[in-house]
Amino acid sequence: MMSQTMQRWSMNAVGRKNLMLSTDAIPAPGPGEVLVRVNAVSLNYRDKMVIDGNMPLALPFPFTPASDMAGVVESIGEGVTRFNPGSRVISTFSPDWIDGKLNGNARTPSYRTLGGIYQGMMAEFVVMNESWLVSSPASLDDMQASTLPCAGLTAWSALVERGGVRAGQSILVQGTGGVSMFALQIAKAHGAEVFVTSGSDEKLARAKELGADYGINRLRGDWVDAVYELTQEQGIDHIIETVGGANLANSLRAVAVQGRISVIGVLDGFDISGSAGDLLTKTATIQGIMVGHRRALEDFVRAIDTSGIKPVIETCYRFDELPQALEHLDRGPFGKIVLTRS
Repeated sequence: MMSQTMQRWSMNAVGRKNLMLSTDAIPAPGPGEVLVRVNAVSLNYRDKMVIDGNMPLALPFPFTPASDMAGVVESIGEGVTRFNPGSRVISTFSPDWIDGKLNGNARTPSYRTLGGIYQGMMAEFVVMNESWLVSSPASLDDMQASTLPCAGLTAWSALVERGGVRAGQSILVQGTGGVSMFALQIAKAHGAEVFVTSGSDEKLARAKELGADYGINRLRGDWVDAVYELTQEQGIDHIIETVGGANLANSLRAVAVQGRISVIGVLDGFDISGSAGDLLTKTATIQGIMVGHRRALEDFVRAIDTSGIKPVIETCYRFDELPQALEHLDRGPFGKIVLTRS
């Protein structure tokens, strides 16, 4: 018989010191809802920002963090038709965004996400509306599948859903975190040439093992000059901009004429800056990527099963080791960090 209690991480105020692991009753699904046994939770840099109070969100305290999980449907409520008990599922980052244009308006764009406005996934069981879930890829286990909803979908949205990546293009990914390693593999699966920047020769070597064509150590001189040399002055067709801040200026210098920059990270701050001269004379496109909608995630899951892409996971922690996992996230992992039940 299944236990009637579960463990759950929560906080009553922002800051890691306020994280608490408690024992709570397992919730029951209502009409249109499913109860999911959470087998794996993948951490994102954004989760760290939310926990540390570096994102201005109105959190629902007591708040459970983290947006990405993979698990199995334990039971279903009345009227559920999309899943059955035993179905393997993953969460969707923006549960209200099914397809098409993002909700909201110019004054208040929508940012209603799991592990933000909505409660997160750092619990052994969660109750969710059936529309908030997507079937897991058959080719991945739960630990691997948990990395898709945010990091994987962000890379897919930038390159495929909105970027039109194709064979022969040059793609540059900045760093070797979760989004970047997904972008590397997605770009290679489409026949593109991939450049990776990092401050670590070891990480660059590992990126080349995954298929990167060129590795550029950004600490050894101007990485944009290295791009010019490697591309015979042509620059990069599509840059995955993970740093933000003043680094956008470097991306504008490196991007090709009529190239594209996907802004997906804010490691150096939310206020971005760069040369209008480079933007105008290159007629470049700068696009913001806010992860993606459910339909795109479903497309990505199908692509995972047909392409053979495997998420890059550096370390797996136990569910009760969230503080240690966050410290590892601070250090900058190669790929993803995942927590599991055992």
